[in-house]
Amino acid sequence: MNVLEKARQMLKAKAVRPTIIRVRLLAYLLTHPVHPTAEQIYQALLPEFPTLSKTSVYNTLDKMLEVKLVRLITIDEKETRYDAGTAVHGHFFCKFCRKITDFAANPDYTGCQELSGYEITECNVYLTGICKACLQKINKSQEEEKAV
Repeated sequence: MNVLEKARQMLKAKAVRPTIIRVRLLAYLLTHPVHPTAEQIYQALLPEFPTLSKTSVYNTLDKMLEVKLVRLITIDEKETRYDAGTAVHGHFFCKFCRKITDFAANPDYTGCQELSGYEITECNVYLTGICKACLQKINKSQEEEKAV
């Protein structure tokens, strides 16, 4: 099954009419697990849909959030991002390169387990720091400075 058909089936399973924009937007999120912003999604789809509006993108994302086909990622206070990965997992935000990466998160560790008297509808685990690639660059730069 190709990604467009997968997106179409996911929409149908949530009783959401699979319009071409909805299918393409969800397919984009499924094939670009980089946690894009609405603007990035809009820019990516615009060449294929020249009449696409930002309002359509936001409305489509809102609908997908409503039916839990995507997750809202608010780890970066400057940008809201979207993730088609709805299973329990964590997000790591690098303060240097500003990339967000997924990591496995045990539901018991994350606080996503049941709480007596509460109904948990969503669980997010956000960690912030410096990613491995940026740490290597920093360490290399420091070693080069020492050598001079």
